[in-house]
Amino acid sequence: MAFNVEEFKASGLVRGGARPSLFHVVIPEWPGSTVDSEQSLRFLCRTTSIPPSQVGAIDVPYFGRQIKLAGDRVYADWNVTIMHDETYNIRKAVESWHTNINQHIENKMTGGVSPSPNSYKRDAVIRHYSKDGSVIQTYTIKGMFPINISQMGLDFDAVNQVMTFDVDFALDYWLPGDDIGLDESVFDLEGVRRPNIGTGF
Repeated sequence: MAFNVEEFKASGLVRGGARPSLFHVVIPEWPGSTVDSEQSLRFLCRTTSIPPSQVGAIDVPYFGRQIKLAGDRVYADWNVTIMHDETYNIRKAVESWHTNINQHIENKMTGGVSPSPNSYKRDAVIRHYSKDGSVIQTYTIKGMFPINISQMGLDFDAVNQVMTFDVDFALDYWLPGDDIGLDESVFDLEGVRRPNIGTGF
């Protein structure tokens, strides 16, 4: 077989390949959030991932051999890395969400959160963009809540850096192409939520 770079250009990466840096994450109205923290997250969520698709396999033995049958779908935790700024906007809001689910001292729910999962679970949307600015794919993370907020190291030697922290979310499931997130039109040019426009929750 002959190798022809022109064939690759024509039939391979026709649109030049997708870029991992062209994305943003939206989490509408989580418990403890403010308009500022929701808006900041859209800009300061530095890394995340399109979630993996996992179906288990069941090994069935027979006369010294095994066949594999399709098992149940499982969903791994979802992680985001967030750039931290001096407003503490996002960190405070995520800590408030975490605290509302279980207080540090009293071991109970607070802040409008109740034992009903709908009171503390939220949906998130990942939007992946083309190089021309259009949305090429969305993923909706359904029924998620924070289970771990990472430490933020403080270090005299840490210069020329922007602080970051990680948040791990448990989730019920995810769906491709189901964008029910916070639409761009709910914010004006200054990043303020327009009045009387909801998020679908």
